[in-house]
Amino acid sequence: MSTERFFTHPLGILFSAVFATLLWGSAFPFIKLSYNLLSIGSNDIGEQLLFAGYRFFLAGVLVLLFFIMMKKPMKFQRKTFIPVLKIGVFQTFLQYVLFYIGLALSTGIQGSIIAGTTSFFQMILAHVMYTDDKLTKEKLLGLVAGFSGVIVVNLQKGASDIHFGLGEILLLLAMLVSGFGNILAKEGARKMEVGYLTAYQMIFGAIGLLIIGMIQVGMFPFHFTLKSILILLYLSFLSAAGFVLWNNVMKYNAVGKVSIYLFLTPVFGVFLSSALLGERIHSLVLIGLALVAAGIIIVNRTPHLHPKGQNNRPNM
Repeated sequence: MSTERFFTHPLGILFSAVFATLLWGSAFPFIKLSYNLLSIGSNDIGEQLLFAGYRFFLAGVLVLLFFIMMKKPMKFQRKTFIPVLKIGVFQTFLQYVLFYIGLALSTGIQGSIIAGTTSFFQMILAHVMYTDDKLTKEKLLGLVAGFSGVIVVNLQKGASDIHFGLGEILLLLAMLVSGFGNILAKEGARKMEVGYLTAYQMIFGAIGLLIIGMIQVGMFPFHFTLKSILILLYLSFLSAAGFVLWNNVMKYNAVGKVSIYLFLTPVFGVFLSSALLGERIHSLVLIGLALVAAGIIIVNRTPHLHPKGQNNRPNM
């Protein structure tokens, strides 16, 4: 089975999108574990950005090594520098700078809920940029169902103290940047192999994170143990595998068809945090998961003019 056929088959899309969001969801508890082990506080933004730089640089190297072992041409080409750098700035660097600073100025619940808005932004951007990927009533209904599921999942944490300030604005900007970065990656994948694009965009984005972190706290402020090293390697692996899968899904499919799956990330995060950290889980989570699943079904039952997404040219 060819790569394109796999990533355009309904089961291939389902497996890849669900597995990618499951991997990203598992980042929530493992980041918490690594922060505890390395004594990184919720307001230690310099340490957080430096740790993220470690993570994404290693992730990019893992992708490079994997595809080199698969005999794929991975030598960097100068002509790809600008498009790969642009993707790295949005899909890795800016997204995480805005996210970590925003999260430090916000609450956990609001961060989790706002993290679910990436799907919304991607669909809005696709509506503006593509002539054949417009928002429909069905897509809007799916978005409402999916986002409602994310809110319901987070109600168990206590949502009575919700306010909107600088932190929330930065988190929304992070999700907007993430959605735009995903669309840039989709466009870049027209001319570059996904493995090549993913590896170098993460390395370039990570270099920016490392520079900011180094300026604030130095290059090696952490005292690593075997456990914290293994967690860092896992976080790097999930980023590498998740982005390779997701960028392939985005490459071969219409944005509006697959963006809805991103609502699964915070839901998986709650389930896995309960399993790995012993956090209390509430029956509301099952209702939230059902709403997200309903949103996915509604959107994917919507007719699409170009299901493979390859004829979707930017309306720019």
